[in-house]
Amino acid sequence: MHEPSTKICDSILDTIGHTPMVRIRALTRGVTEATVLAKVETFNPGNSIKDRMAVRMIEDAERAGLLKPGGTIIEGTSGNTGMGLAIAAVVKGYRCIFTTTDKQSKEKVDALKAFGAEVIVCPTDVDPEDPRSYYAVSSRLEREVPNSWKANQYDNLSNSAAHYEQTGPEIWDQTDGRVTHLVVGVGTGGTISGAGRFLKERNPRIKVWGIDTYGSVFKKYKETGIFDKNEIYPYITEGIGEDFLPKNVDFDVIDHFEKVTDKDAAVMTRRIAREEGIFAGNSAGSAMAGLVQLAEHFTKDDVVVVIFHDHGTRYLGKMYNDEWMQARGFLERSGMTARDLVALGVSGELQAVEATRPVEEAVRVMSDNDFSQISVTRSGRVVGSLNEAHLYAELVRDAHVKVKPVEAIMQPAFPFVDISTPVELLATMISVENPAVLVRDFKTEKTFIITRSDIIRVFC
Repeated sequence: MHEPSTKICDSILDTIGHTPMVRIRALTRGVTEATVLAKVETFNPGNSIKDRMAVRMIEDAERAGLLKPGGTIIEGTSGNTGMGLAIAAVVKGYRCIFTTTDKQSKEKVDALKAFGAEVIVCPTDVDPEDPRSYYAVSSRLEREVPNSWKANQYDNLSNSAAHYEQTGPEIWDQTDGRVTHLVVGVGTGGTISGAGRFLKERNPRIKVWGIDTYGSVFKKYKETGIFDKNEIYPYITEGIGEDFLPKNVDFDVIDHFEKVTDKDAAVMTRRIAREEGIFAGNSAGSAMAGLVQLAEHFTKDDVVVVIFHDHGTRYLGKMYNDEWMQARGFLERSGMTARDLVALGVSGELQAVEATRPVEEAVRVMSDNDFSQISVTRSGRVVGSLNEAHLYAELVRDAHVKVKPVEAIMQPAFPFVDISTPVELLATMISVENPAVLVRDFKTEKTFIITRSDIIRVFC
């Protein structure tokens, strides 16, 4: 990595690192008297912190003989790691094939393709073990593509090593050793674990706090040691949270996890640009929102460092797009919300049938409760749905369907929305193809189902 005094770099890879530290003022005014500093990683050539560990993983693989000249780099990536790998591949002469999920922004996928990478988009809402998941597809490609190497950013400890050797020392030097707290969104875990370990070795009193998202397993696992699949459900926030435990997440280094809702993360992402003039991405919004939630724990003498992971240009079609924000109820509107429906008793708490149970059991549950539709779960996780019209058509077509497992005929899962979503927006989301919406109260961890008839009752 380059030194600050470097005048001419031999390649773009020499510009990675030594990113600036910027004082946060507007967002913390009236919130905390602590000094809050953002480590702005958008200054890396790939506009994200992932450049650091991407190059380290490649160079370690080269030294170990795992990545050979002319080889193919394969990885499952949300976009930023892929960008770092793609840039290094251009310089070093490798081919890249990336798998990603369908929740990632189009801008991220297009950016990877701009560097000559091949990108395969996979479904988000499947288990990591599912052969369709972006983890599984990337592993299959590694087996099938000759002379290939999978970076495996989640379990490749070169990831956290890069941050132990680069990011941590930079933070220590830039704060003259005065840093008291490190706040980082946790995805692969490399940044928080590597940088956090370095800082704690310098000063064991430093607190390392990870920002998690609702729908992810990290917080509960840290606090209870239990990997709870019931914690897992689809979420919008990009770059943080997982539905498995990466080896790069060192729970001994991380003192506390704080969960942030999709809405709070999205709103804060926009505020960072509008109030601080820093064009950062969604994970920066999550990290900053988490820091604000934790503000009561800071004193005026504290120096809090928060990582701004990537650049806002990758979210122009999402968090920085008013229509996208409005469609998800993330922009404030007046009028009744899903929370009001729940308070009025119009919406009931979610009931579901397990995917492996016979269809006739689903019929019985729907009949006993006068349900027109029902969610389908697998090990407590919502994976699909059934509505009476579809069920009727399947039974008429083949009466023996009743003894088959529900998963054989289930339909896509109903969409999740935040409990603060306006009713007028819910109404536009409910259709013949999508007869219900699942409302998640992230604070109480309860899920409610809202149907067309529920909304009609409110207005009549």
